[in-house]
Amino acid sequence: MESKLQIISGKYRGRKLALPPHARPTQNRARIALFNMLESGIIDTDVKHTVWDAFAGSGAFGIECISRYDTDTIFTDIAPESIATVRKNVAAIHAENQTKIIQLDAVAAIVQYAKAADIVFVDAPYDAAEMGRAFINKLGRSAKSGTIVVWEQESTNAVEANTEIWDVLRDKTYGRARFLILLRK
Repeated sequence: MESKLQIISGKYRGRKLALPPHARPTQNRARIALFNMLESGIIDTDVKHTVWDAFAGSGAFGIECISRYDTDTIFTDIAPESIATVRKNVAAIHAENQTKIIQLDAVAAIVQYAKAADIVFVDAPYDAAEMGRAFINKLGRSAKSGTIVVWEQESTNAVEANTEIWDVLRDKTYGRARFLILLRK
């Protein structure tokens, strides 16, 4: 079955993205809504950002950022199939020179990438909500003030952020996906 996942805006708009086996990609409509929120004053689209797609899967979030903004983008995922898919999707848009693609557990990668990232996309497996919380809590101890986090969760298994560390800028649900957009205090 052919993937219906595609880049939704920017210079690579309309390009199809490959999916790793057993993927649960964020639907195009939900990603459109998410980027509309981000571009409504949450991120400055005129400056260069370092983006970290922490649980990369297909790499759709990071690749969407490459298509829309001036970014250096880091992709991490523990699954070799996901890393191979990200490499394929990045190569299809010839963006290898502005990416790092690393097979590494996202929680373990915090030590390396938390301080560098301006925008972090967190989409832990829906059946591992506590993994997402553990990642956000550890990231909060390392991320610089002003870091934006987009935390996607399953709406029926939602987990809250620690508001002593994070300001909640948006909390929106689109079907199964709940997006918390957080700002590191």
